[in-house]
Amino acid sequence: MSADKYSTDREIISIYFGGGTPSLMEPEYISEIIDTVKEKFKVAGNAEVTLETNPGTVSLEKMKRFHEVGINRISIGIQSFDDDELKFLTRIHDSETAVRTVIDAEKAGFDNISLDLIFNLPDQTKEKWERNLNKAVSLPVKHISAYSLILERGTILNKMVLDGNVKIQDEDYDAELYETTIEFLTKNDFHQYEVSNFKRSGFECIHNNAYWHYLDYIGFGTSAHSFINGKRWWNYSSLKMYIENINQFGNAIAGFEDISPEKAFNEFVMLELRSSGLNIKRLEIQFGPQINVWLKKKYPYFEMLEKKNFVKIQNGTIGFTSKGYAICDEILSAI
Repeated sequence: MSADKYSTDREIISIYFGGGTPSLMEPEYISEIIDTVKEKFKVAGNAEVTLETNPGTVSLEKMKRFHEVGINRISIGIQSFDDDELKFLTRIHDSETAVRTVIDAEKAGFDNISLDLIFNLPDQTKEKWERNLNKAVSLPVKHISAYSLILERGTILNKMVLDGNVKIQDEDYDAELYETTIEFLTKNDFHQYEVSNFKRSGFECIHNNAYWHYLDYIGFGTSAHSFINGKRWWNYSSLKMYIENINQFGNAIAGFEDISPEKAFNEFVMLELRSSGLNIKRLEIQFGPQINVWLKKKYPYFEMLEKKNFVKIQNGTIGFTSKGYAICDEILSAI
């Protein structure tokens, strides 16, 4: 769908360039895209403009140029600072390169630096994971995303696990590492504001918050997803099909979904609880006063969770505690 169709008075508050961008595009091309977005949309003067990159794919000089053309936040896919774990993950970088990439990002002028880490890798001890966390907080980063290893069908790792060549730790150990993550990062001034995300004061990811707070977003490029006015659609993943459909129809939509009111309500509640908490007033504004019927039915359950220190209820907001985040999927299923 054309950008013009969705140009409104609403401001664009974030622009996000997804995985692989630095190795595929030159800063001048990124600059051209940013200029086009500003031409077609109303973009906030302080909009967050994020670039994803990986260690070993971008130089200090190139990061300086990305910063010069308008990128003001950089997200680095480090995954681990342990060389054995990086080899297992088939990453092209080692721990030294990972550290250097973060340092170079700061030298390039980036104040808002985020990094990704993965826990519960095979044979990952609690001590090894804590070394990863300790290295992360020693670097000039303002945001850390920490994810548990996920097995996906069709991947080499999943086949290795099914064949018995790799053993993944059980859910109890995964939960222990997760609780360790929350405790460690909290003690080091990283506030948890979503299940897997931690930030220093003032450095929440605006882009991700748009997803978690059910705001509209529009995506361009292969496989990109969009969500506007209760409709969700996604583009073709094949570059060939993407280009052919753009040329023939003016869009590259591979599929779409109209979100029913019931599904919208469930998604809204789930996303709000997984992030900074479910604000009852905002829920009513979004879905009307009928939410009071739902709330009256669920409130005893929330009160029980509060007594067990799984949630906190204050200032009209229901939010997970650190203990609650650890079992949030189970709680959300019950809700």
